[in-house]
Amino acid sequence: MKDDIITGISDFYQTNILSRIVQMWEHPLDLILFFIDIAIVIYLAYKILKLTKDSRAWQVLKGIVLLLVITWLSGVFKLTILHAILDKVVSWGVLALIIIFQPEIRRALEQLGTNKLKKFLGFTDDIETKTKEDIYKIVIAAEEMSKRQIGALIVIEREIGIKDIIDTGIIIDAEVSPQLLTNIFVPRTPLHDGAVVISNNRIKAAACMLPLASDQDIAKELGTRHRAGIGISKESDAIAVIVSEETGKISIAKDGTLIADVNEETLKKILIKNVITNRTSEKEKKSKIIWGKLKKDKNN
Repeated sequence: MKDDIITGISDFYQTNILSRIVQMWEHPLDLILFFIDIAIVIYLAYKILKLTKDSRAWQVLKGIVLLLVITWLSGVFKLTILHAILDKVVSWGVLALIIIFQPEIRRALEQLGTNKLKKFLGFTDDIETKTKEDIYKIVIAAEEMSKRQIGALIVIEREIGIKDIIDTGIIIDAEVSPQLLTNIFVPRTPLHDGAVVISNNRIKAAACMLPLASDQDIAKELGTRHRAGIGISKESDAIAVIVSEETGKISIAKDGTLIADVNEETLKKILIKNVITNRTSEKEKKSKIIWGKLKKDKNN
């Protein structure tokens, strides 16, 4: 029995793949392409496992893997009858899988070439495009809350990190959406007091405590939300969008100043200019500085 096991394992490992690797040592390009092929297969397998881990398909996949292992072991240990039965089951299993996973397969085929497929493969959209979409969502939420006179305070982090502010609130870490932003600020809900902080294109936290600007910095008729918005914009480069609960008017706090009573279009333009355009300009400026230093060092 021991000799049969050793022989079975030896036969298993002496496959065409190993022979191919040995042959490809003489052709480096073929070897590189082979490893790229393996890497792509492993990456796709990882993405599929990650996608199905929290679904019912995960249990089915575990069952399939167990069945394949048992089939292989039955062949190694020369269990002829069991191996023949399992081999037939595995052969028909492909057709059974197509029937079981018909809805999932159809959805996957429908998504070919769409953004969902790109996201599945790990190719995310350009950060500038994503930020612009988030700004539109913030504007939609602000307009909705303005119409319903729901008080709100939304802080958008820029270059200077405000983790200390985020840590004072309740962590959410969710995609930016108008519905979620509006729902957070509905009166008498647990998170409506305080500010929402948006960082790295995510709603990081709600019910955050902000530093208040001193009374002499703002008009007396403005409330705590406006003072808090001005306060955070003075202590960092963050921008605060404020919706007044009393009047429904929208204001923006930026660089320690308040731009009061802005309409939808103005709000959109200010956010795009200060969150996207300035960020791009800063990156270009840094790139030019680095490139200039490298050029100077090269000349020296």
